[in-house]
Amino acid sequence: MQAWQVHENGEPSEVMRLQDVERPTPGDGQVLLKVRAANINFPDVLMARGHYQVRPPLPFTPGVEICAETEDGRRVIATPALPYGGLAEYAVADAAALLPAPEALDDAEAAALHIGYQTGWFGLHRRAHLEAGETLLVHAAAGGVGSAAVQLGKAAGATVIGVVGGADKAAVARELGCDVVVDRRSEDVVSAVKDATGGRGADVIYDPVGGEAYTQSTKVVAFEGRIVVVGFASGTIPSPGLNHALVKNYAILGLHWGLYNTKNPKLVQHCHEQLTELAARGVVKPLVSERVPLDGAAAAVQRVADGVTTGRVVVVPARENGAAA
Repeated sequence: MQAWQVHENGEPSEVMRLQDVERPTPGDGQVLLKVRAANINFPDVLMARGHYQVRPPLPFTPGVEICAETEDGRRVIATPALPYGGLAEYAVADAAALLPAPEALDDAEAAALHIGYQTGWFGLHRRAHLEAGETLLVHAAAGGVGSAAVQLGKAAGATVIGVVGGADKAAVARELGCDVVVDRRSEDVVSAVKDATGGRGADVIYDPVGGEAYTQSTKVVAFEGRIVVVGFASGTIPSPGLNHALVKNYAILGLHWGLYNTKNPKLVQHCHEQLTELAARGVVKPLVSERVPLDGAAAAVQRVADGVTTGRVVVVPARENGAAA
């Protein structure tokens, strides 16, 4: 089979190589899956660079989120068991963690429903307890993680403010349903958010960016507001001023979704049921901006690394899956 492999750490376009390799052999409790679609996530970028909290042994195949087919023909969503990731024709996953792919979504959309939407659901509902009528601020609202949070926020009855970088991404954020869109390249984020909220600020802030975005969040978080930290796509990990959190009376909430797979897997299943229902109702639908063939995966991962994509970029390994996905 063909699979992308990383033999040394560095930029994805430089260290990912498409190679002919043997199909992986599942271990105890694992299954072999035929990959129908693999969604590219920022952790794929970080793993290629050697900067992620999970460091699979070299060489490894990136791809942490797939829609795949089991040997008995079931269509499932899975998080592959590294080092046999999803940017390949076949991957390996833990049998107990397989989730049924929603019938309402095609292969590429189903592949993109898992990590980003689970992260959004846990961040907004489990950690921040977002309520209808509250204001949600989403950084990088046109990106893969942000777009999921926007849709979930709207589904929860929140007023959603999306922060983006550039006019094209602003248009995408509006199409996603943001009530207010702030272009950080042409507007002052802090002033714009305060104007949009009558000076009150946002009740919940969803931050996959870190760096300057986090600093802005601390200036526009409302009384009893919650800042949910889900990642550092900017490359800069902020150092919170806890005295500031005390004086302004807000909470800083960390979210590592992967921990729920071991700490509370039943809650992951419950979340998937909620997401499947929302997808069936048409309330959430992953924004797939690009579907690329397997040989274009390295360039696609690099585009995600460079922050020039919107929504999700999904790799579709087999040509026969192209029409369906």
